[in-house]
Amino acid sequence: MDIQPLYDLAPIARIMLLGVVIALGPLAWVWLRNRDSAPAQRLRVLTLVTLFLTFDLVLFGAFTRLTDSGLGCPDWPGCYGSVSPVGAKDSIAAAQAAMPTGPVTFSKAWIEMIHRYLATGVGVLILVLAAVSWVERRRLKVSFWWPTVTLVWVCLQGAFGALTVTMKLFPAIVTLHLLGGMGLLALLRAQSVAYELSDRGRAGRTELPAMVRKVLLGVFALVWLQIALGGWVSTNYAVLACSEFPTCQGSWWPAMDFRHGFAIWRELGLTHTGDGLPFAALTAIHYVHRLSAFVVLAGMGWLAWLLWQTPDTRGIAKGLLLLAAWQFASGLTNVVLDWPLLAAVAHTGGAAALVILMTGALMSTRSVEQTSAAQALNLSRSSP
Repeated sequence: MDIQPLYDLAPIARIMLLGVVIALGPLAWVWLRNRDSAPAQRLRVLTLVTLFLTFDLVLFGAFTRLTDSGLGCPDWPGCYGSVSPVGAKDSIAAAQAAMPTGPVTFSKAWIEMIHRYLATGVGVLILVLAAVSWVERRRLKVSFWWPTVTLVWVCLQGAFGALTVTMKLFPAIVTLHLLGGMGLLALLRAQSVAYELSDRGRAGRTELPAMVRKVLLGVFALVWLQIALGGWVSTNYAVLACSEFPTCQGSWWPAMDFRHGFAIWRELGLTHTGDGLPFAALTAIHYVHRLSAFVVLAGMGWLAWLLWQTPDTRGIAKGLLLLAAWQFASGLTNVVLDWPLLAAVAHTGGAAALVILMTGALMSTRSVEQTSAAQALNLSRSSP
């Protein structure tokens, strides 16, 4: 049997064309709804639509990973050199016959390719955002570097998507791919807030005490660390290493192998020397994520209390409390109900929503000291 090359670029033009077709729907809707609006308004709406679709893409990426469909097509960007599983039916049938419960089945191939189609469509939308921003850069109050950086980011994200397949679900690559998706959400949310504030200027940002801004930054950093740890749990299939709560394996401190569990550059299920990954390593991966979750939840609660003191940020505080409860419930469900698919996808969705919420909070607020310094600078410039 012929071995399928990892990279087969034969269908790339047709997949890109399909991405353009997918993107035409959102583009047409934005244009028709905002055809009489200024370019900045159309770009703001298109950015929000792209953010929504990227959020959906992150969820579908989690669904792809959790259904073991990441290798549903063992090559990139197509499926056995075809644009869809329809053209690859003979190769898929042969692989499924050889290994009925293996990574290649018709359903998994379709899940994997739909994920790639959606990613291509999102990429086209981001390309349009960057192109229009460059063309209209003299008329916009928002820097065109936001969509430019986002375009570069989505290209890197596509490269990591390819490596996810060609490196056979290498845990470090899959985790970076997840973080890249979250970073894309943050960039798009930052752009949407920038457009919202463009007419109001810096004065449109809510003033917060410097300490609260520092806590916001610190908690956001902890959220990113927790997402990375959660990705490491998922990509190493360590969720079921602890099947009870609050203890793990009947102990508050179970046997753990941190050295092998957090060896970054190794293949899935193996140590860096090629031996099987010990169960204690999976336990360490799971339990570190759990312990970190307690710290993050406490930080979110503290931040929500601080933000509640400012009327303009009470909506953010409510969102933080809601998402904290969502993440706790979905994470607990994963443990005690043996990792059900719905709860696992919901947990990823909660993390993505947290990134969007906190990015918006950072972009729409500023510290009191910064405001005072800016006012003093303006006064000094206006003085004779």
